[in-house]
Amino acid sequence: MSVFLELGQRPDEAGPPIHGPKTYPAEVVARLETDAEAIISRYPQSRSALLPLLHLVQSQDGCLTPAGIAFCATQLGLTAAEVTAVATFYSMYRRTPTGEYLVGVCTNTLCAIMGGDAILEALQDHLGVHAGETTDDGRVTLEHVECNAACDYAPVVMVNWEFFDNQTPSSARDLVDGLRAGQPPTPSRGAPLCTFKETARVLAGLPDPEAAAAQGAVGDATLAGLRVARERGMEAPDVQDATAASSNAPDDATDSKT
Repeated sequence: MSVFLELGQRPDEAGPPIHGPKTYPAEVVARLETDAEAIISRYPQSRSALLPLLHLVQSQDGCLTPAGIAFCATQLGLTAAEVTAVATFYSMYRRTPTGEYLVGVCTNTLCAIMGGDAILEALQDHLGVHAGETTDDGRVTLEHVECNAACDYAPVVMVNWEFFDNQTPSSARDLVDGLRAGQPPTPSRGAPLCTFKETARVLAGLPDPEAAAAQGAVGDATLAGLRVARERGMEAPDVQDATAASSNAPDDATDSKT
């Protein structure tokens, strides 16, 4: 008996793993090289800059392409295979063209219980696309995502990695309607919305003064646990005290012999 196991991209990612243009025009290469030089200079070993460089080329194409892979390999002295091995490991590096706004609906445990599955189903019906697909106007790519690390505001929808908290099917439909109408809503917290390509530049570590200035206070729900701990006089043990207590604890093996 033989078993055939086909390896590749996720089932909701159509087409080959990485496709598109194989080379960049000279003016694009020159512009990207300027940004790449600034990014690489931050690292003692150049190959450590691979992840931000992948975001940089994604800001050019909206997804990974053979041209982007080759550019990263050339800048870092790596092979295309080495770059591809890293790029295809992380889901934030897109293998198919992405819309202006990547809308991710969390369907992990808490968000699902609070209505995340219903939100995803509502958006699929409303947009006429399934998770992993892009609307015909190129505005919205819809996907379901695992935990957004925002369980205190579940169910959460992210647009280009910015938070929209406490969503419902109705509010999520209004959200994508605004995106498609060219009137992006303001996120619940964090920086103002920008396009997927602009977000990729931010993730590459390039300056974004507007986003930095927009950072506000931490939300009330996030601080609830800290507030209760203070009301009850709870605090974490001092590191030195905890270390001393650990070193003075009886050894299980010794205790069993006595």
